[in-house]
Amino acid sequence: MHAFNFLAPARIREQYNTGITMMLDKGLGPRMVEDFLEIAGEHLDFVKFGWGIISLCDRDIIKEKIRIYRDYGVEAHPGGTLFEIAYIQGKLEEYFHEAEKLGFKYLEISDGSIDLPRQEKTRVIENTIDHGFKVISEVGKKDPRNDKIISLKERVEHVKHDLRAGAEKVLIEARESGQNIGVYDEKGNVKEDEVEYLIEHLPAEKLIWEAPQKNQQVYFILKIGPNANLGNIPPEDVISLESMRRGLRGDTLGKVKL
Repeated sequence: MHAFNFLAPARIREQYNTGITMMLDKGLGPRMVEDFLEIAGEHLDFVKFGWGIISLCDRDIIKEKIRIYRDYGVEAHPGGTLFEIAYIQGKLEEYFHEAEKLGFKYLEISDGSIDLPRQEKTRVIENTIDHGFKVISEVGKKDPRNDKIISLKERVEHVKHDLRAGAEKVLIEARESGQNIGVYDEKGNVKEDEVEYLIEHLPAEKLIWEAPQKNQQVYFILKIGPNANLGNIPPEDVISLESMRRGLRGDTLGKVKL
């Protein structure tokens, strides 16, 4: 078996130079999270609680899940929906206070469903950081009709503004479906010319591409490398994604360098 040690998982993922994996938690229970992390925890960096589901669950369960994730070195954040609701209701202070009590260290600042002018978003990011949180911002609209009117140049400027304001990473919106939004067409195929433009004008290490579909994950691994940062990954795909990053599947075998 020693001859195959190079296939064994590593406790220190950095030695494989693989990128950030952000999973979408759609409502896993604490015991499911524990079981999942025993197998896949070392291949995971961030978890997003989607669609404001933390407001539908018992607070103590959410706190327990955040603790469990952190015990495995994984940081959870509540996604952008609850932030957007708090913003339009004028309740950001209450939102920050509740997020702190629940144990979140990261918050997502987005404007996927609301109107948040660029300078106002900058102010909100800075305010969030002043409250002791680290920020992951998101660029893009959830309604395809609104998303399509954002030019590539505007997307680049939005990302740059968010990074200057202090965001640690910027998510490129694609929703759970990965279809008809951002850099994906109606069938989920990658708009390669748009990705090329964004990579050319932005620091790739600061971007997290929402890529829920396998073909999208393969594309970014082959385009950027195993260190491509990918988000909205379903729980059942976390390990398979890592196997593609390491060239252990036919899609990437012999095509990636670790």
